[in-house]
Amino acid sequence: MNKGILHGILAYALWGLFPIFWKQLSEVEAFQIIGHRIIWSFAILFGVSVFIQRKSLKEMIPSFPNLKIYTAASILIGINWFLYVWAVNSGHIVESSLGYFINPLLSVLFGILFFKERLRTGQILPLILATTGVLYLSFALDSVPWIALSLAFSFGLYGVVKKLAPLHPIQGLTLETGILVLPALIFLIQRQVIGEGAFLHIDIRTNFLLIAAGIITTLPLLFFASAARKIPMSMLGFLQYLSPSLQFLCGILIYKEAFAREQFIGYGLVWLSLAIFALEGYREKVKNDRLRAA
Repeated sequence: MNKGILHGILAYALWGLFPIFWKQLSEVEAFQIIGHRIIWSFAILFGVSVFIQRKSLKEMIPSFPNLKIYTAASILIGINWFLYVWAVNSGHIVESSLGYFINPLLSVLFGILFFKERLRTGQILPLILATTGVLYLSFALDSVPWIALSLAFSFGLYGVVKKLAPLHPIQGLTLETGILVLPALIFLIQRQVIGEGAFLHIDIRTNFLLIAAGIITTLPLLFFASAARKIPMSMLGFLQYLSPSLQFLCGILIYKEAFAREQFIGYGLVWLSLAIFALEGYREKVKNDRLRAA
C-alpha cells in the first residue's frame, strides 16, 4: 500500500476512534480535559517543530497580522475541541458524527462565500439534500441538531482561517495551542487551588490519560501532514469520510446510543448528498485529468 494512503487511513481512523479515548475520561469535566489537551499537545508539537523539523523560535513567530489569524484559529479549534469532548461524554457521539459528515459540504459553501469560488452545477443537489436532511431532523425531533451544526461550523470556519495562514500545519498548530496555553494553565491551576482539579487527584490511570490527550491529538495530525504531502487532495477528500463513519459506528455499536427512524431518514439524506458530492468530485477530477493530458 502507498505510504501516503496508509498515513491518511491511520489519521482518519484515529480521529474516528476518538470517542473511545474520550469516554475513558468521562468523570473529568470537559474544560479540564481540553486544558490538558492544549498543554500536552503544545509540549509535543513544540518538540516536533524545534527538535525534529529544526525550526527556530524566530521562524515560528508570525507578524502581527498573521498573529491575528492564528488567534482566531486557536479560538475556533478550542471551541471545536471542547464541544466534541463534551458531546462524546454526554452521550451525543452519533450527533457529533453528523457534524463531520456535513463539514465537507459546508466547506464548499464557505469557499463560495469567502473566496468567491464557483459552485459547480453538480454540487447544488448535494447541498440541497444535506440542508433538507438537517431541517427534517430539526422538525421531526422537535430540536435543532445544534451539536452537529456547531461542530461543523466551528471546524468549517477554522478551515477558512487556516486557508489564510502562512505557516506549515505543524508550526501553525504549535502556535495555536501556544496561544491557548496560558488561559488553560490559569484555569487548571484555579481548579487545583479550589480542590476540584482532576490531575493527581483521582488515580494514576486518569493522570496518564490526561497526558496522553496530547499524544492522541498530535499523532493523527502528524500522519495527516505526511499523507497530505504524498497523495492527491482528492484521495484525502475521499478518506475523510472514514472518520465520521467510525464515530457513528462507535456511538451505535459500542455505546448503544439511540437511533430512531426519524434520525435514519435525516442522516440518510445527508449520506445520499455525500455520495452524490463524492461522485461529482471524482467525475470532475477525471474530466480535468483528461483535459490536462490533451
